[in-house]
Amino acid sequence: MSDPAHSSLLERYQRLAEISRDLASTVDLTALLNRIVQAAADLSNAEAASILLYEESKKQLYFQSTTNLDEPFMRGLIVPVDGSIAGWIVTNRRPIIILDAQNDPRHFAKIGKMTNITTTSLLGVPLIAKDKVVGALEAINKRVGDFSLEDQDVLMDLGAQAAVAIENARLFQQSDLIAELIHELRTPLGSLRTAAHILKNRDVSDDQHQKIIQILNDETSRLIEMTSAYLDLARLESGRIEFNSQIFDLRSLLEECISLMDTRMQESHLEMNLLIPEKLPPVKADRDKLKQVILNLLSNAIKYNCPEGEIKLSVEALINELVISISDTGRGIREADLAHLFEKFYRAQPTEKLASGTGLGLAISKQIVEAHGGKIEVQSQVGVGTTFQVHLPLHK
Repeated sequence: MSDPAHSSLLERYQRLAEISRDLASTVDLTALLNRIVQAAADLSNAEAASILLYEESKKQLYFQSTTNLDEPFMRGLIVPVDGSIAGWIVTNRRPIIILDAQNDPRHFAKIGKMTNITTTSLLGVPLIAKDKVVGALEAINKRVGDFSLEDQDVLMDLGAQAAVAIENARLFQQSDLIAELIHELRTPLGSLRTAAHILKNRDVSDDQHQKIIQILNDETSRLIEMTSAYLDLARLESGRIEFNSQIFDLRSLLEECISLMDTRMQESHLEMNLLIPEKLPPVKADRDKLKQVILNLLSNAIKYNCPEGEIKLSVEALINELVISISDTGRGIREADLAHLFEKFYRAQPTEKLASGTGLGLAISKQIVEAHGGKIEVQSQVGVGTTFQVHLPLHK
C-alpha cells in the first residue's frame, strides 16, 4: 500500500508543476499576484494567503494581494519592515512558522483589521530571485492542524518560482511603459528642437518670436504633464501608491470638482446640468484619488464638447453601488475607438486634433476606479456626445 502522506505530497508537487507553467506565461502583474496567493492558500491548505513586495531602495514593504481582499484599495499599503513578520522574513531571508501570531511581537495587526481576518497561525517564506529579495509570501491560518516543515518546503518552492515570475512581469511592464513613453516624447521634443533651431539660426520678427516662445512654453508644459502622469501610472500599476481610505460626502466632492472647472466651462460657454439626489449614502474611498478621476472626466467633457454645449453630471444610488455619470454634447467617439479608449497613450481619432493631452488620463482613472473594486464604462454616439460612468461599490 502507498503511504497517504507521500501520496499527498506527490499530488501537491504535481499541482505545483501545473501552477509553475501558468505563472511563467503570465506577464500581467496584478493577475500574476492573484494567482500566486491563490496557489499558496491551496498548496498549504490555508484559510488565506498574501503577498508583500519589497522595494530595496526605500527599504519599504508594500501590501499587494490577498485571497480575501474585502478592502480592494489596500494594495500599496506600506507595512513596516521593523515590526512586522514580513519584514523579518525579507530581512533574514528565511522562512518562518508561527503557531500563535497574535502573541508574536512582530505581528502587524493593521492588515488583519482591514481584511477582517484574525491571524492565528502563519507560514511565511521569502521571495528571492537572482539573490535579490522581491518580497514575502504568507499563508495564514492552517485549516486543519498546524503548518509543517512539509508545508514550508512546498511554499518555498512556489516562492522561488513566483519571485522569478514577478521580476519578469515587472521587467515586461517597465519596458512596455518606457517604450510607449519614449515614443510619445518624440513629438514635443521635436517641436522644442525646431523652435530652438529657428531662434538660433534665423532673424525672426517680434510676432514670430512671441509665437515661438508660446510653442516652447506649451511643449515644456506638455512634457511636465506627460512625465508626471507617466509616474502616476507606473506607481499605480506596480502597486506602489498607497490608498488612504476615508468616509466622506460625495456631493461635496463633486461640487468641489465643478467649482475647480467653472472658469474653463465659462470660457467655452458650456452649461452644467447637475443631477444629484438630496440624500446619498456616504462613500468610503480615497477622496483625493477619486477627485483626480472626476476632474479628468470633467476636463475631457470640456475639451471635447461643442461650443455652447452641455455637461451633465448625475449620481444614482443603487443597492450595492453608486453610479457617477458625466455626459457631454460633443462630437462623440467612433465605435472602433471605444475598445481602446482606456489604453495607455491612446487618443481617439479625430478628437486628438481638437485638444492637447497626454493620453494617460483615462488609463490612470481606470486603475484608480478598479483599485476601489469598481469599474469605469463609456458609451458614445458620433455627433451626439459621450457618457462616462464610474461604478463604485458601497461598503456596509
